[in-house]
Amino acid sequence: MSDIILETKGLTKHYGGVHALNDANVVLRDGEHIAVMGDNGAGKSTFVRQITGVEQRTSGQIFFGGKEVNFAGPIDAREAGIETVFQTLALADELNVPDNLFLGREITRFDWLGPFRFLDYKAMHEATMAGLEKTAVKIPNVKNSIRNMSGGQRQCVAIARTATFASKLTIMDEPTAALGVQETAQVENIIRTLKAQGQPLILVSHNMRQVFDLVDRVIVFRRGRICADLDIKNEDVSGEDVVAYITGAKTQPQFEDENAA
Repeated sequence: MSDIILETKGLTKHYGGVHALNDANVVLRDGEHIAVMGDNGAGKSTFVRQITGVEQRTSGQIFFGGKEVNFAGPIDAREAGIETVFQTLALADELNVPDNLFLGREITRFDWLGPFRFLDYKAMHEATMAGLEKTAVKIPNVKNSIRNMSGGQRQCVAIARTATFASKLTIMDEPTAALGVQETAQVENIIRTLKAQGQPLILVSHNMRQVFDLVDRVIVFRRGRICADLDIKNEDVSGEDVVAYITGAKTQPQFEDENAA
């Protein structure tokens, strides 16, 4: 049985005459953590949006768990086991932690009553606490509304959703971009916990120190194309090398013809 969790072949997205993503071939294996890096507009977020069904690709194929998938939207991707923490977090400020974690997938009781079902608050609270424990997230009072929480706590709540629903793949898009030092450390500890549990992860980040501390491999995008695929755990790769790929000073030989196009 293959250990490949996600594979994209020729993944392409055009917005009219703008080629935001071209021929992206990526393989992610079980338990592997990879970073997607590149300058603004390089194609990083476009790549994530195609995988998660937020946008429909122009061409190419996506394989998840060994099967070709065509997600009609983010809900399809979520139901397949892909949990995504977007920069916007997608949290409802007026709701508490359990209500946010189960937003759109509430646990109900008395389903046989048809439209008169009742929310099972006890079950959702217990599942929330298990998810927070699994990711080592500390929230003093989960009954507080999200509005009253710090940026770091809000980010951690969004990440805890991935553990609560036993995701097969976690994607994080710039999860610490707006956080302070302490809050960033908390999120990074969650990522390490996911790694220790063998959960595969895609991290979109501009933070070079963070990337070298947390992931196994770096995929660099430039002008909508992949220009480098770097095994930073087993190869002699420095932050300066990654910057050189991001700026176009270097391109790996296997990608030279594509980036010259």
